[in-house]
Amino acid sequence: MTGYDAQFLGPDEAVRVPLPTAGRPLRQLDHPRFSVLLDPQRRLAAATACTVDGARLRPLPRSGSWRLDPQAPPHEQAGNELYRHNPLDRGHLVRRLDPMWGTIEEAREAGEATFVYTNAAPQVAELNQSKELWNGLEDHVLEYADAHDHRVVVHTGCVFLGADPVYRGVAIPRQFWKVVAWAAAGDGPGTGSPAPTLQSAAFVLDQTPLLTDAELSTATGRALAVGHVPPLGPFRTFQVPVADVERLTGLGLGPLVAADVRGPAPDRPLEPRTVSHRPPSGWTELTRPADVVPAPPR
Repeated sequence: MTGYDAQFLGPDEAVRVPLPTAGRPLRQLDHPRFSVLLDPQRRLAAATACTVDGARLRPLPRSGSWRLDPQAPPHEQAGNELYRHNPLDRGHLVRRLDPMWGTIEEAREAGEATFVYTNAAPQVAELNQSKELWNGLEDHVLEYADAHDHRVVVHTGCVFLGADPVYRGVAIPRQFWKVVAWAAAGDGPGTGSPAPTLQSAAFVLDQTPLLTDAELSTATGRALAVGHVPPLGPFRTFQVPVADVERLTGLGLGPLVAADVRGPAPDRPLEPRTVSHRPPSGWTELTRPADVVPAPPR
């Protein structure tokens, strides 16, 4: 199937997960088992949505190379000119392994499709523990979902803020978001078992340097003045209320908000620029998979 499937978790309306919605024009780009919602003004993806069948994954060797997405005009994409001759990493939003399930041919096609620049985001090149944790969140949630359908849907994207520094004509996001959803067990009406229940968990990855606002502003200005990459910090990963992702991004996440396994978000204003210094109430910094809610069954 081409593109994201909103009914991947089951035919029941209770577990249907539509694409995020926006109050601004986004370009929908469909690929094997995932879709990209490209923000043409920012030249990066506001959101991606992918289906993951953990029982049918095929971890094939890496193949494919980065290229412009033929479904969007080149001037709406941040291509290789953003990443050339600097330490920026082309970070997959839909990670390569997630849509790689089904037959070998289907898995290979889906994995290679993730190497379009509309699915890339500029990120810190150096790996650290938090980035590795971020990359493995889908695996962690799949362990939990294994007790149910062993299927998850993953929505991921950039947090776009007005203060993002502009480098080579592209405003560099310093935060990224991810919401993972799955169907809790249930056999539906007429079976004596409850209908399946949608559950979700949300995360934010932050690459903002641990500096004061004044220090960050000064360091950013100096770097951009000489054509260098604006300062980026080591990744920090947070589990956050799904409702806070809506507040950060301005996107509508539909049923994912009410499905949050951690319950409703605290009723308070959200100040995203202070995330690196004083995480808002309800945000939990993650240092290991065991910190994630829910924990896999034992």
